[in-house]
Amino acid sequence: MVANNSTTLKVTLPSDQEIVLTREFDFPRDLVFEAFTKPEHIAQWWGPRGTTVPSCHMDFRPGGNWRFVSRDADGNEFGFRGEIREVVPPERIVQTFEFEGMPGHVSVETLRLEDLGGRTRMTATSRFDSVMDRDGMLQSGMEKGAAESYDRLSEYLQTLATH
Repeated sequence: MVANNSTTLKVTLPSDQEIVLTREFDFPRDLVFEAFTKPEHIAQWWGPRGTTVPSCHMDFRPGGNWRFVSRDADGNEFGFRGEIREVVPPERIVQTFEFEGMPGHVSVETLRLEDLGGRTRMTATSRFDSVMDRDGMLQSGMEKGAAESYDRLSEYLQTLATH
């Protein structure tokens, strides 16, 4: 972490099989929830800086699935997919997450959005099947990518808030 403020991503490892990401946004919870649940919004902020999302499908309902394709600056494409398990608007989403480049390594992600009176605290917990899967995710550069992605989300929320 570069700074110790609430808009900096905090990464913790509460167990051998979990990664918890925490960050606050200077925007209302309803707006943050919307940015996480609509493909037209996700395509604008998801992924590290320098990447685009040329394909973003989401059937946002329990039992629905999602798939995003991220393209880096060199044109390499990476697919990600999962299934929506639970939705409690605007406070909680539970879904699976799988990088298509490593099939079979599926984590369960629980996103919680806490209303802070015009601001929102996001807590994203990823639970893995094994220590090896959790450590593999950490070694993949996930922390830097997530931090950049959430910075991009904050910038995009500013755009949404002014429209």
